[in-house]
Amino acid sequence: MVRLNQTGGFMKLSGIGGQAVLEGVMMRNKDKYAIAVRKPDNEIDVVTRQCKSDRNRSKICNVPIIRGVVSFVDSLVLGMSSLTYSSSFYEDPKEQEPTRADNVAKAIFREKLDSVIMTITILFSVILAIALFMVAPYYISRLLAKFIVSQWVLNLIEGLVRVLIFIIYILLISLMSDIKRTFMYHGAEHKCINCIEHGMALTVDNVRASSKEHKRCGTSFIFLVMFISVIFFIFIRMPNPFLQIAVRVLLVPVIAGVSYEVIRWAGSSDSKAVMIVSKPGLWLQKLTTREPDDSMIEVGIKAVEAVFDWKEFLDEYYDGVPDDQIPPEAFYYEDEDGTAYSEAEINEIADDGQEAEELDAEGYLEDEVVDEAEDAYEDESGENDDEPEDYESDEYEDESDDGIEMLDDDYEPDDADETDADEADADADEADSDDDDDDDKQDSDGIEFVDDEEEEEEIGIEMPIFKQRHTEVGRDDR
Repeated sequence: MVRLNQTGGFMKLSGIGGQAVLEGVMMRNKDKYAIAVRKPDNEIDVVTRQCKSDRNRSKICNVPIIRGVVSFVDSLVLGMSSLTYSSSFYEDPKEQEPTRADNVAKAIFREKLDSVIMTITILFSVILAIALFMVAPYYISRLLAKFIVSQWVLNLIEGLVRVLIFIIYILLISLMSDIKRTFMYHGAEHKCINCIEHGMALTVDNVRASSKEHKRCGTSFIFLVMFISVIFFIFIRMPNPFLQIAVRVLLVPVIAGVSYEVIRWAGSSDSKAVMIVSKPGLWLQKLTTREPDDSMIEVGIKAVEAVFDWKEFLDEYYDGVPDDQIPPEAFYYEDEDGTAYSEAEINEIADDGQEAEELDAEGYLEDEVVDEAEDAYEDESGENDDEPEDYESDEYEDESDDGIEMLDDDYEPDDADETDADEADADADEADSDDDDDDDKQDSDGIEFVDDEEEEEEIGIEMPIFKQRHTEVGRDDR
């Protein structure tokens, strides 16, 4: 689906998603995902793995709401395994030595040990989340039942308490240095997706300039779960508090499925209703994302490129990469003999007083003498030393407020001066005539523009012609 982005240009949803991991980024596209991690030695490790796609599931798993529950569970499993993999690079070698309990567990579960540990970890996380964000808000809000009779108001207070607990939780964990860096990688993940979905080449500069908030973020999903739960719980009327909590827990998958559909809808529209619904989630993302540095952006780019061909994506939906977004290192130049030159080598040639001609998409451009070379030549030849000599006569004593010497009103040139002036006028007329014949031009300020061929003769060097090309960055060479 193609739609207008907020800047007025067309925007195509890429379909990729991901999450931040410890010192890295995980990106998923259809049936494969990649984890890119910045290792302690500063190298980037990238691993690509297969996963189940929506097409490989049964039809019932693609039914609205049900597909949201399936996607939610998949995200938990995939996210936990990605975190486990990324953290393995930063484990203490002493802690990696198997203990007696590890040996017993391996003997019992064998190859399934990792899956068992993953399952236990996920179950513990879910139970903790239910206790923190479901049970606790319910009991806190019911402390006000003596003062508030309306069940609707109590449910609203419960929802506000739930959001408040979530915000406090985020603020507390953000005090940890590892979590701060994870939030920065979270920002890098969003920036990479926003970059390609807005039709820009996936370069560090373009990613850095992209937004670190995204409407399909998991933070927005969590907010929608909390918001929609308030609406669901209004209609729950159970006399027993334990039944109230049990029903709330059982409704979590349904609420997650509905929230998934809302996120799916929000990601494919820019209507006012979507912006209103998405705004609180985008605000919360300011807590869970930070501006990444360039090294983190590089990791995010590696993760995207491992599972997604962004060049083909831009070719199909944005007519390739715009020329002004192609990185400078992708350009090179060829002379008439086919010898390749880099941008730096061309600049070095220009510094030596030689001339380069670039070729755009249509054909050769006009010759342009490099300004630095021209200035250097004129300085050596002394052509710029045409300033008038200072006169020490009394006729030039008057000076303006700006320090410019002015001619005295009483000054009258002598015969020699008149003769010199006549000769100067004659020389000027002759020069004007020569200029007309040679098609040279002179602007209103008296700055002379010399013809390129005449300048070549004066400099006395042969100017090579260069042909500008660039490597394939989202389009064919032109």
